[in-house]
Amino acid sequence: MSERRLRSPYSFFLLLTILLSLNFSEVFGQIQLLPVRDTLPASQDTVLYQIQKAQATLDEVNINNQKGFNIARIRSGLEEMEQNLEPLEADLETKDKTLDMKSLQSYGLILKDSRAKLMDWQSFLASHHHDLLAQQLRLKTFSKDSTLAQYDGDSSYRQLYATQIVDVRGKLALGLITVATELDSVSTLLADVSASSSRVNNLQAMLDEQLKISGKSQLGKESPYIWSAPRVAEDISIKDLLNSTFQGQNKILKYFIRSTWDNRILLLLISVAFFVWVYRNLKKVSSPELKEAVGEVNLLYLNRYPILASLIFLFNLTPLFEPESPAFYIELNQFFLLLVLTAYFWKKVKPEELKHWLLSVVLYMIVILTTVVVHSAIWMRLWLLILNLGSLYLGVVFYRRLQRANFDQKLVRPVLIIYLIFNVLSVLLNVFGRVSLAKAYSITAIIGLTQVIGLAVFIQVVIEAIEIQIRISACSNGLFSRINIAKSRATFYKLLTGLAILLWMLVFLINLGIASGVYNFIEQVLTKSRSFGSISYQLSNVLYFVIIIYISNLLQKYVGLLWSGNNLTFAGKTEPKSSKLALFRLLIIVIGFLFAVMASGIPVDKLTVMLGAFGVGVGLGMQNIINNFVSGIILIFEKPFRIGDYIELAEKKGKIQDIGIRSSKMLTAQGSEVIIPNGDLLSGRVVNWTLSNDYLKTELLFKVSNETDLDMLRKLIESEVKKSTVIVKRLAPEVLVNAITADAVELKVMVWVNSVYQEANFKSQLFTALLAQFKTLGIKIL
Repeated sequence: MSERRLRSPYSFFLLLTILLSLNFSEVFGQIQLLPVRDTLPASQDTVLYQIQKAQATLDEVNINNQKGFNIARIRSGLEEMEQNLEPLEADLETKDKTLDMKSLQSYGLILKDSRAKLMDWQSFLASHHHDLLAQQLRLKTFSKDSTLAQYDGDSSYRQLYATQIVDVRGKLALGLITVATELDSVSTLLADVSASSSRVNNLQAMLDEQLKISGKSQLGKESPYIWSAPRVAEDISIKDLLNSTFQGQNKILKYFIRSTWDNRILLLLISVAFFVWVYRNLKKVSSPELKEAVGEVNLLYLNRYPILASLIFLFNLTPLFEPESPAFYIELNQFFLLLVLTAYFWKKVKPEELKHWLLSVVLYMIVILTTVVVHSAIWMRLWLLILNLGSLYLGVVFYRRLQRANFDQKLVRPVLIIYLIFNVLSVLLNVFGRVSLAKAYSITAIIGLTQVIGLAVFIQVVIEAIEIQIRISACSNGLFSRINIAKSRATFYKLLTGLAILLWMLVFLINLGIASGVYNFIEQVLTKSRSFGSISYQLSNVLYFVIIIYISNLLQKYVGLLWSGNNLTFAGKTEPKSSKLALFRLLIIVIGFLFAVMASGIPVDKLTVMLGAFGVGVGLGMQNIINNFVSGIILIFEKPFRIGDYIELAEKKGKIQDIGIRSSKMLTAQGSEVIIPNGDLLSGRVVNWTLSNDYLKTELLFKVSNETDLDMLRKLIESEVKKSTVIVKRLAPEVLVNAITADAVELKVMVWVNSVYQEANFKSQLFTALLAQFKTLGIKIL
């Protein structure tokens, strides 16, 4: 009974607590379900903030709408591309039509360019489409935002922004329409670009198949043997062949010229700069101020107005700036080069040599036209055979006259041999029914011969232009006054010869029709991913690494030519130079190494491990080299001496000629160059005679009889010393008694000389003068 009474109050309170909890939970749940504006109205700052965010989004929409110009440009470019692809597609889909290798390769260039444009357009449109979707989502979010909504019972501070809210909501609605329209346009254009991309891929597959068929037909017997060839080819006329070839190549040429104008403009600017450079230098050489200093300049390839020389420069460099140009473009460029060379040779070569040159030009034009119209008929093949025999005769004549030509025989002779071999092969291929290959070999041979002559002239033109620059620079204390001129000429000639070989190989590959194959092979070899342990790399990255390191080494080696002025001599007066040159070299090495590492593509963490392992090996096996390298860095910052300072190290004395990273050079009075490791300079006892000034206190010792009047002798010595022009006037000479014997007195003469390099000359002059005075005064020297 009592226990029940005690529990009843607790039971009552427990029941009451549960009921209250349930009621409050229901109330709080109802409060949370109510709209925000009914419970907690948006503050003034919140409304203003949302308006500003909405306005920023609208501004972004307006900015993106300006990309509509790019959309229109892409649409126009796509329409033009479709028009260019229509005749190409018609040729490839015509089953009965056989296309030659030259046209197929030209079509390949068009498809490659179209594919690159489509990829760029697709990437741009996809990015723009993504941006538009994001903008549309933000605009919809702001349109549904209750903060920017209007209600009848809005507070007074919300009514302050009523006008702005109405304006923003109107702009939001208009923005949604604009974005939707732009999104529809971009989506449609993106679909069209994707369709064109599929079309280009299909055409590329058809082209690859045609190339395989054409390659097999060229290597195989495509025509009967020449003795079995028909007299007339069926359904083929020369006029139709010329018209179809001209129309097709003209179409390809127009497309190529329109799509590669940027490289052509760059080449034109370089050629104009070459003309201005040569013209100004020729004008300087003929001026009275430099004419006597430069001397007579024998110019065989340049004249006062180097217009033809600049055109030769232009047409020879064209393949380098347009390596993927079609064969017809190369043939046209070579034809213009022949015209310029003909005008160039007209008054410069002997009549007999000019006759052979004109014969080669005529032969070039005939071979180009013949290869267009040659077919399986016997009379056309016989005509091509006659041309090949005439080409062989011309090649033999050129080969015999090569000794008298003013060209580099190492460059021209191999090309002449290739020219003769290709004409022989063309004859054999023509006889045995490989007409297409015979035409390709004939064109390659004649273009290779005429091109190498143009390249030989190009080399001589540039060499003469450089020779003029060297002479002007040497006379005006320019760059070439500090270096070995003969070595510079040889270096420039090697570089130009290498460039000429590269240009000839480019044209050679284009004419044979294997340029794209060779480019693709080289690209695959260089870009193929390879592995060394856990490190992946490409040969292209390794090549970049080696090239950058090599260029950095050359720069740090020859940067002193731009920094230090004239060559250092021992006797000449030299202003001491700071160690900035060595610091500059160190910066070049460090920056070059960092660029090389970035170009190698090796991850930094793996590179750190490699460098750590390499550092341990180097530290154990190459301690002296590392010591010298670190010592060089310390010398750069500590600056115990400068270039031009006169120092003494152990038994060596001389002038510092160069401060390098690993070693430094000293020029001695005997003219020898002593290479001293930087470790020895840092750890050894170095005496710098010219650190603060060039003064030197020199000493002279001689003995006279103890009967000599020392006061008179002292005055005599001081008088003769003061006559010298190399002493420091404000520091009086000192004549001291150094030692006394039974019959002699030893005198020490100490004099300050204004230059350490004048010490020997001063002693010689003083001893000579004193000897004459001693004889006159009867002073006996012991």
